[in-house]
Amino acid sequence: MTFLIILAVILIIAIIVFAVWFAAMKADGKCPICALKHLGSSKLTVDIENEDDYDNGVSPSPLMGWSSWNTLRNHIDEDTIIETAKAMKETGLADAGYKYVNLDDCWHSSMRDKNGMLQGDLESFPSGIEGLCKRINALGLKTGIYSSNGTLTCEDLPASLGNELLDAKTFASWGIEYLKYDFCHNKKISGLSPMIEYLDINKPGERASIRLTPEKAAYTGMARTVKCNVPSGKAMAYLNHNAGTASFEFDAPVSGKYILTVHYHKAKLNSRQYLQVVINGAVYELFFPNGRSFTPDARLQAEIQLESGVNTLVLQNPIVTKADSAYTQYKRMSDALKTASYEWAKLTGSEIKPITFSICEWGFSKPYIWGAKAGNMWRTTPDIAPNWFSILHIYNHNIKLYKYARPGHTNDPDMLEVGNGKLTFEENRSHFTLWCMMAAPLVLGNDIRKLLDGTNDSKVILDIVTNKSLILIDQDPLMKPAKKIGKQGSVDILARPLNNGDTVVCFFNKSKKPKSVELNIDDLANEEYLSFEKAADYQIHNLWDNDYTHNDAISTNIPPHGVKVFRISQ
Repeated sequence: MTFLIILAVILIIAIIVFAVWFAAMKADGKCPICALKHLGSSKLTVDIENEDDYDNGVSPSPLMGWSSWNTLRNHIDEDTIIETAKAMKETGLADAGYKYVNLDDCWHSSMRDKNGMLQGDLESFPSGIEGLCKRINALGLKTGIYSSNGTLTCEDLPASLGNELLDAKTFASWGIEYLKYDFCHNKKISGLSPMIEYLDINKPGERASIRLTPEKAAYTGMARTVKCNVPSGKAMAYLNHNAGTASFEFDAPVSGKYILTVHYHKAKLNSRQYLQVVINGAVYELFFPNGRSFTPDARLQAEIQLESGVNTLVLQNPIVTKADSAYTQYKRMSDALKTASYEWAKLTGSEIKPITFSICEWGFSKPYIWGAKAGNMWRTTPDIAPNWFSILHIYNHNIKLYKYARPGHTNDPDMLEVGNGKLTFEENRSHFTLWCMMAAPLVLGNDIRKLLDGTNDSKVILDIVTNKSLILIDQDPLMKPAKKIGKQGSVDILARPLNNGDTVVCFFNKSKKPKSVELNIDDLANEEYLSFEKAADYQIHNLWDNDYTHNDAISTNIPPHGVKVFRISQ
């Protein structure tokens, strides 16, 4: 009986708390139903249908290079990076296509400089990152760097959330050509917006010449004018959680910079609320300070650009889910990188160095759905580990995402662990093959310097990661990753079409036992994805054994955890 009484009391308290929260949300012009509807959802609700793919001029083929994290972690310095860059040249990796030398987390000083700019660790990188870039460039290679879409990096060093344009300009000035943008210490954009009393617009140094009040707005959705505890007694509300919009059309006397002053209801602002002001298609993001005030009304200002004559202004908050927030934040940085590259080239009279933008959101908010609109590549899973279970797990997830990749935009199943851990020869070969079949970025995660030791193990690793035939598959300009087209027992059958009309077929044995498979090549014509046309005869190139045969079928034995891969020409 006592238990039931306690349970009833808890239930009553929960109902009261919910009712108070619900009423408070309504009273503050918010949409509690909208908030509840998508609670915990990772679905993107921001409309990107009419957004163009992100185009910053980088190569349409997957990136190839090396990253410091998997073997060096936080123990990186200028000498180690230069030694690695030289090893890329001396081993022939650079000639094979591996051009990027990427500094992952821990290249930073814990201090920004006097101008608020990021800087390299003052002990480990005495030449500075710009000096390091020049040394790497002198070797014919490119430099990549790391930051996080958060207040700190994963190793708790300064990150770029809120400093996107400043940091992008810093990277461009150093000569950076790749940015891995992580997701540690991220702060989700709020789906809540305050009630807006009115907007004032004026030229800098002048009194307001344009005032936009609630009764002048055109509303969509749930947005409307409500009574509010502000001097005018009314405000625009229900702009939050994509519940609705308020829009205005107004005349500006001349084109140029203006000051927008947003007068809003501040009482009970207990979270950092958010509003987008869209003016003639340009988006201005406004973040409102949280906390309570002694007065119910407050103001927030932003610099905007207006055109002479009629301008359109829309108030909205499209953030509903975690995915909406992540997309908006990553898009902010990608736009900043493109702007920074252009402005630096213009300032210096040099050619634009586009910065490949790698979204590292770990696949939590399905970035493969929106990644092409915000960047060049996107992580589809959490971090890889140097073991077979991790590789297999990532493959099983990533192989399903083939339809989202296209030239200049790639699924990223994370770095290569070839040469790391206790992977067998066949597992190393399979790992590399599968990444090439999936048109993945080829970013080495091993200690390249050790490949100079001349041992047989080093030669084996080099032979795997420099296989020209497999690299050509990965870099194929058609950029159609492999699709799983069938299965024979524990053997997955993968296939991808190539730009010249050839087709690549891979047999992947997941089992610990050897397996035998057969495939009638004419059966490939049944797969619409391949656009395969039957022929009287086929040339079959075994890409690992490098031998050629002519046949109308493939029959082969596959070792445990191994692959066989064939290029078929008609």
